[in-house]
Amino acid sequence: MTVLEALDIGLAALVLAVAIWTIAARELFAAVVGYVAYGLLLSLVWVRLFAVDVALTEAAIGSGVTGVLLITAAMRLRHTDPQPVAEQPGPVMRFAAAVLCIVIAAALAAGVLTMADPGPTLAPDAARHLAETGLGNPVTAVLMTWRAFDTMLEKVVLILAVIGVWSLADDRAWGGVAGPRPLPHQQGPLAFFAQLLPPVGIVVAIHIVWVGANEPGGAFQGGALLAAMAMIVMMSRLAGAPPVDRRWLRIALVAGPAMFLVIGVMGFFVAAGFLAYPDGIAKPLILFIEAFMVLSIAVTLPLLVIGPPDRLPSGKP
Repeated sequence: MTVLEALDIGLAALVLAVAIWTIAARELFAAVVGYVAYGLLLSLVWVRLFAVDVALTEAAIGSGVTGVLLITAAMRLRHTDPQPVAEQPGPVMRFAAAVLCIVIAAALAAGVLTMADPGPTLAPDAARHLAETGLGNPVTAVLMTWRAFDTMLEKVVLILAVIGVWSLADDRAWGGVAGPRPLPHQQGPLAFFAQLLPPVGIVVAIHIVWVGANEPGGAFQGGALLAAMAMIVMMSRLAGAPPVDRRWLRIALVAGPAMFLVIGVMGFFVAAGFLAYPDGIAKPLILFIEAFMVLSIAVTLPLLVIGPPDRLPSGKP
């Protein structure tokens, strides 16, 4: 057994242990911390599987943004009235649940072990036509060409999620501000890191987006990193969220899907059809779309985390 194989086995065991601990944790905050740790470990697993794009997304969304969202929810739930303890399931119910879990796990394992070797894949077809896109990163090529419609709809779903969050606002607070109020004087480690990290994070995010055409990275990873920098600043209360009725904010929300749709419709007139790119300029068009998608993602994710507006801006009645 090589050192890397031993490390892989240890990483797999650690992921399994953290997953079990997260499920078994009785404290809400402890379970959330376990979930964040589980996401970071999964990022390492994806790196070991040479899926760096997936690892970046898992670290930014699965552990980062979702972790902050769950931590915020856990902190808010701490101040609620204690709920009555639910009746604990009996031994028969626990045994039935355990048997069902074992059956499902066995079925999934059997499905994986009985797959054809090598399994069916479209990877050769994607690689063969990669040069037509002008991109060097096959993941970006697949997301922005062969499954571009799904990629566009994913951004639309994020906008619908923001609309759903805003719909929870009280009528008196509509058009107002969400999140904690900024403090006039900031001290402490969190404020220090909130001033130190964003400049570095912005540069790294731009780099990830720029190299995403040829190397692991892309719009979603870069946009998620920009969103994380914004959330750090708001969590430290150095700055607050903008009012939701700002026109520039709403334009930024829809900029990515809107540009995706406009260029997709242009495909009817200059290429083979919807979301088709003309020969020779596919790469510039894809990078143009991704620039707007980065803006939308960077704005959407923090708005989902901070929740609905709960007060009017200062100076408004």
